[in-house]
Amino acid sequence: MHISILTFEGYNELDSLIALGVLNRVKQPGWRVSIAAPAPRVRSMNGVVVESMGTLEEASDADAVIVGSGIRTREVVADGALLARLRLDPSRQLVAAQCSGTLVLATLGLLDGVPACTDLTTKPWVQAAGVDVVNQPFFAKENVATAGGCLASPYLAAWVIARLVGVDAAASALHYVAPVGEKDDYVQRAMRNVSPYLPAGRALTPVR
Repeated sequence: MHISILTFEGYNELDSLIALGVLNRVKQPGWRVSIAAPAPRVRSMNGVVVESMGTLEEASDADAVIVGSGIRTREVVADGALLARLRLDPSRQLVAAQCSGTLVLATLGLLDGVPACTDLTTKPWVQAAGVDVVNQPFFAKENVATAGGCLASPYLAAWVIARLVGVDAAASALHYVAPVGEKDDYVQRAMRNVSPYLPAGRALTPVR
């Protein structure tokens, strides 16, 4: 099972790296989480350089894809050659986006008729793309999910884990990263945001 986190130049560390950490709490054979970037290395909005662990083409074949945000997302969606490398398909994979990553999904036409979450800065751009932005941290419809606000990234990770493995595995991953003394409250709050968007209150069989 491969989960790819799309990470572009100027990326937001809280989006890509928190999701990476939560998703890697799953320990089972074949589970792989990677940072996929359009170049061998990308620099964050605060100067943190990471090496790509996979290509955008490989991400297009992943079981789940999370599109991270950053300060250069409008440049990303204006780059036709870059977008052509993304072949995301919710009919065969889970597709999620964080904050300005929602603009990428909107530009790719993956949010047609689907309300979405994003950050306050990106909201007018997503609305201009014809998407209804909802005032909540997480929303999902079928195999497409979005989150708004940097610290909503664990919700996306929990949704992916719940869909691909199970609700218990998602709760366990959140429990590990939650602050000491607040773990049960944190997990309950997070799952309260995610659970309404899970089929029958449990994970589906893997989408691939």
